[in-house]
Amino acid sequence: MKQMIAAALCVALGGCASVTRGTTETISIASTPSGATADIAGLEVPTACVTPCAIQAKRNADIVVTVSKEGYQQQIIPLTKDISGSGGAGFAGNLLLGGVVGMGVDAATGAALDHKPNPVIVTLQPAAPPPPPPRPPRRRDSKPVS
Repeated sequence: MKQMIAAALCVALGGCASVTRGTTETISIASTPSGATADIAGLEVPTACVTPCAIQAKRNADIVVTVSKEGYQQQIIPLTKDISGSGGAGFAGNLLLGGVVGMGVDAATGAALDHKPNPVIVTLQPAAPPPPPPRPPRRRDSKPVS
């Protein structure tokens, strides 16, 4: 029964993956240690959160997550987009039900895509301590010692 309803919606609305999966997804971000700032670029509105956290993103967005915490090296994680199993099935369903219009809708919205990695899990490395200050040169007397 659910499949018949989904099929009817695909025909009516034009995009199978758009209907069955939606055009957004939740991306979870965690770090060790926790409490780091995650800056997310590529969203309509640049967003930041404190780990662990989750954000909503459009499936077709080009996302880069930058995780930083004082005393640790910053990590930059570009997310890739990949067609998932269920997204591919929804996209393929357009061949039977949604037609070219449905395929166009799914391609434009990225409904068949998933971001990888998801969840984003980062292990921050301690920052190198600053080098010690230079030692002043030793003073040498030019007088001979008798």
